[in-house]
Amino acid sequence: MSGNSMATTVRFASPLLDPAAGAASHAVLPLNTDEHVVALRRMVRELALAIKLSLVDQTKLVTAASELARNTIKYGGGGETHVIELDDGTRRGVQLVFADDGPGIADLELALTDGYTTGGGLGLGLSGARRLVDQFDIDTRPGEGTVVSIVKWKR
Repeated sequence: MSGNSMATTVRFASPLLDPAAGAASHAVLPLNTDEHVVALRRMVRELALAIKLSLVDQTKLVTAASELARNTIKYGGGGETHVIELDDGTRRGVQLVFADDGPGIADLELALTDGYTTGGGLGLGLSGARRLVDQFDIDTRPGEGTVVSIVKWKR
């Protein structure tokens, strides 16, 4: 992964944006277009390979990243993704933090329900992403923005 760029353009001040303990590297990517989603998928796949995630876990992580990236663009009006390689001394992992200054999620419990959608899709974005990873945290405030953090650990 390239560099330790941590410049942020999102104004929503969430504690989920604080640097993670055990961060071995940290890159910030813009998230405003389909091309940004493709670049993110590529970077996540390369990092997952580098830390030797299984093919199944690579696929789960890339799928979750795609879902959350598309949500950030579609519902949050774009934002950024923090791609963080984790190493806590006993295990390695990948943390992805998706941040936007969008309208926030008015009813988080409803938004995390399987089948719920406001965009005509399958409604599996947030709840599906949550099932695909080892850790899932969300901070959303109506009128301020949303930050979603996911982690996948090497088993």
